[in-house]
Amino acid sequence: MSFENSSFEKLGLDPAILRAVEESGYTVATPIQEQAIPEILAGHDLMASAQTGTGKTAAFALPALNLLATPHPSKSRGPRILVLVPTRELAAQVNEAARKYGKFIRARTVSIVGGMPYPLQNKLLSQPLDILVATPGRLLDHMERGRIDMSRLQMLILDEADRMLDMGFMPDVERICNALPKERQTLLFSATLDGNIGRIAHQILRNPKTIQIATQKEKHANIEQRLHYVDDMSHKNKLLEHLLIAPEVNQVIVFTSTKRHADLLAEDLYAAGHKTAALHGDMTQGARNRTLTKLRHGDVKVLVATDVAARGIDVLGISHVINYDLPKFAEDYVHRIGRTGRAGNTGIAVSFASHMDRHQVRKIEQFTGQRLEATVIAGYEPRRPAPRTDGADRSSSGHAHSGRPADRSNSSRPGNGFKPRGQGTGYRGDSARNEGNRNDGNRTAGARNDASRAAPNRSNDKFGAPKRADGDRAARRPRTFA
Repeated sequence: MSFENSSFEKLGLDPAILRAVEESGYTVATPIQEQAIPEILAGHDLMASAQTGTGKTAAFALPALNLLATPHPSKSRGPRILVLVPTRELAAQVNEAARKYGKFIRARTVSIVGGMPYPLQNKLLSQPLDILVATPGRLLDHMERGRIDMSRLQMLILDEADRMLDMGFMPDVERICNALPKERQTLLFSATLDGNIGRIAHQILRNPKTIQIATQKEKHANIEQRLHYVDDMSHKNKLLEHLLIAPEVNQVIVFTSTKRHADLLAEDLYAAGHKTAALHGDMTQGARNRTLTKLRHGDVKVLVATDVAARGIDVLGISHVINYDLPKFAEDYVHRIGRTGRAGNTGIAVSFASHMDRHQVRKIEQFTGQRLEATVIAGYEPRRPAPRTDGADRSSSGHAHSGRPADRSNSSRPGNGFKPRGQGTGYRGDSARNEGNRNDGNRTAGARNDASRAAPNRSNDKFGAPKRADGDRAARRPRTFA
């Protein structure tokens, strides 16, 4: 493979980095890479809006590594580059990308996230490092204990900044920013720059350049979006089973609204013969890593997950995303369905909704600028016609598949309606009870006492974001940027 006609060669990257990019099989830069890399190499602060799957990780990782090609005069062991991310999965993805693209400049990369044992993290931080990828809460813990020397930090990168705002991490991000050297380059990447995230960006960045790659209406053109109205839980489960056994299905992520439902649904799908695993914030980091590895290797066909998996999972084999429960935030819908249709492939996103969910459907349509057409499968029709969400009469249309009539009996258990299709044919991976007897040096994964826990505080902080954390510790008291 030659770089004579490569758009990467024209971006001014170090030859050692170009060599790593070539080995990765990339020759043509994506729009976000073409626009962001020159601005970053020029030393500008940057705020960029780019959707998932557009190559934004490389857009900041490549110029960050280019900075490391020049030795730093300081002999400190601390990082030169800090990347803040909202979830453990995204931290792993960024860490892997940095190692892949920095293999020939020998960049030393460390990931510090919630769920990892502190002794292991202390050992990693005691060694010299160049790039530190971290979730805000855990990083702040180590900084307050004096375990990280930030004196030679040159670049701060906020990845998925809108997600960190949603999860209530911005007060921690503010404290981290205040403790970093003032003379640094700051990059902010977000799915949107509207509202609070734009105001925050202008407070922590200095004269930033702005790049916006795609509007809400332009993204996910390669993903077919379907909507199925359901009468009750039994109807939903029978429809889910019908979709999972379709021959065109390769791998699926099924999103639920709670960790308990993820565990219960994973158990019932496993009993029905599916190679299933659960993924949510109560699992230890070791269990989550094993589940993702099995998903990438094809050992898991159906991943039942909460929104902890809505970002940071990049598996080309995912052909379908099913919203078993609609997300609470319309923005999360975009990130959920973005798990399919990766790297130019096509994908299918299916959402289940009851008639009580019609207002949430309307919010999703308003946010994406796309209408979700109600689709009916023969034999699985809802008793009630699809409701109107935009004032127009929605006639049921779409793909008519053959199937058995559905029993509309009620049930409160997510997996009711599934019937085992043989013993020993499914694989549950590290979900729920399989992981319950293992100890990774942290709390037990898949704990079944979620129902008895008090609900997290959903009140808004001064940034307009709910105080919640999925995969890292909860945010401290809200503050505003100075």
